[in-house]
Amino acid sequence: MELRKDPITRSWVITGDDVPENPPRPEPFCRFCPDSREPSQLIASMSGTPGAPWSARAVVHPNALYHIEGEATRRGDGIYDRMRPIGAHEVLVENPSHDRHLWTASDLEIEQFLMLAAQRIQDLKGDGRFKYVGIYKDHGNSAGQEFEHPASQLTATTFVPRRVLYELRAAREYFQSKERCVFCDIISQEMKQDLRVVELRGDFVAMCPYAPRVPYESWIIPRTHEAAFERFGLNRPRTMRDLGALLRRTLQRIRTITEEFHLVLHTSPNSLHRSGNLGYWKTIDEDYHWHIEIMPVLAAKAKSYTFKEVYYSPLSSETAVKRLRDARIEP
Repeated sequence: MELRKDPITRSWVITGDDVPENPPRPEPFCRFCPDSREPSQLIASMSGTPGAPWSARAVVHPNALYHIEGEATRRGDGIYDRMRPIGAHEVLVENPSHDRHLWTASDLEIEQFLMLAAQRIQDLKGDGRFKYVGIYKDHGNSAGQEFEHPASQLTATTFVPRRVLYELRAAREYFQSKERCVFCDIISQEMKQDLRVVELRGDFVAMCPYAPRVPYESWIIPRTHEAAFERFGLNRPRTMRDLGALLRRTLQRIRTITEEFHLVLHTSPNSLHRSGNLGYWKTIDEDYHWHIEIMPVLAAKAKSYTFKEVYYSPLSSETAVKRLRDARIEP
């Protein structure tokens, strides 16, 4: 496997010829359950909640795409660029129970998972090779779910993903023009208009963005400005309970529409090791704002998920918010 860069879109793609000849067979046991006969390689663990040996843990991905040993050794191939897939690929096991998902777990359990995520991001940002550390969750067959056990995944890469680069550049340009954070301005306007706000919880707001890429796209974002999720969480650990509760309730609302979704945490790149030639590093603490993006997958709305220059969402954010607010969920 290796990383190749598209010279037009400037996005990195991991590719190779190691596709297995036979499809993988279902495992007769769960490798992430506490009593697994073949446990995964443990990286970090959070202390147990009442009645559980642990609350959340990070393990090495059993089929990791990125590997931590070595150097990326970026090199040219004519007009193209390629490099080794150096990085980290971890599974963040959200709960020791096989059926306690983020929308059914307790607020304390989700808080522990979020704190583990913050700790893992902070730890990996200590490695100067890694430009970005991201966390994502795919749930449902159409979303590409990989494991039955409640889990998210973490990747640390030697490059910043293209979608995050778009956000960084737009946020920097907005800040240069207005000397304000564009995310903070969005929150302020949405709070005043109250057209696309789904729910408030403590310092956090769940909302549908003004220009959704797919129906029911939802964001969870802190009302207090902070570029880095891990810094926010580790400096203000008490807020993670509210974030966990809002995440649980937002996923419950979305699951009244569809059970499948993509969830991505967008946080700032590794500013502990600043780039000398990239402008977005200079004001990143002032112009960027971490947030969680949730992209529901609706089978009947397949047009929304084609790769094209203009996204298509046949449902406005205002209508989506009304339906999500009215959804019957647990308290």
